[in-house]
Amino acid sequence: MNWITDHKFPIGDGAETFFLWLQDNFAWFFDGLAMFMEALIDAILWLLQTPHPLVIIAVFVAITWILQRSWKTCLFVLLGFLFILNQGYWEETTESLTLVLSACVFCMAIGVPVGIAAAHRPGFYRGLRPILDLMQTLPTFVYLIPAIVFFGIGMVPGLIATVIFVVPAPIRLTHLGVSSTPQPLLEAAQAFGATDRQTLYKVELPYALPQIMAGLNQTIMLSLSMVVIAALVGADGLGVPVLRAINTVNIALGFESGFIIVVVAIMLDRMLRMEN
Repeated sequence: MNWITDHKFPIGDGAETFFLWLQDNFAWFFDGLAMFMEALIDAILWLLQTPHPLVIIAVFVAITWILQRSWKTCLFVLLGFLFILNQGYWEETTESLTLVLSACVFCMAIGVPVGIAAAHRPGFYRGLRPILDLMQTLPTFVYLIPAIVFFGIGMVPGLIATVIFVVPAPIRLTHLGVSSTPQPLLEAAQAFGATDRQTLYKVELPYALPQIMAGLNQTIMLSLSMVVIAALVGADGLGVPVLRAINTVNIALGFESGFIIVVVAIMLDRMLRMEN
């Protein structure tokens, strides 16, 4: 037994060596990525915080009407935002929404193309699946360590950790939607002389749209679940009062801020839900 434990595989040391090598040789890439992410975060935050809160609420209600065509859902979103405003968490909510929206931009930009490629290349998906499993099952706190090494503290490392944890969802659901396109539809498109690109845009993607939207929904829900963890590396938002409540054992503050996160999650879920 001692021999086995004395000759363990150097997984931790190997990972540390690899990340330090990346930091030494690709600092220019991580600096550029950090600048781009900071610019995106600042732009979204400016859009959400510069106008009067009632203007932002009206925009979200209008988006809800466009997507759902339901006055009940619009009323629910309106009351939810007014409740957040009443509780004094508007600034923290906009900061968390900034993190969520930024994560959506990166996750969907990566997840949809990768999911399409995986659906068209089964061998590629077989090789990708273990990586997706690792990304989803590895404890999220582990992502924070290299994120801090590469990007310091603030919103950027929180966004990086969120994207790594969340991006498998849109990849898997896009793959599911595209790969489940009925064969008769594909054969009909080919019979009419459609190219591969036309088949993708006019047959496969429209058929996979519900799954892609489900991937977007999951991206938002999983991103919201990361707000508390992201706060550990200095990301602003609703995770900050939760951590403050934990450190001070403040039951009222913890329940209050946690309930706001639940309200935001339910509102966004109702906004984007696609009924069959």
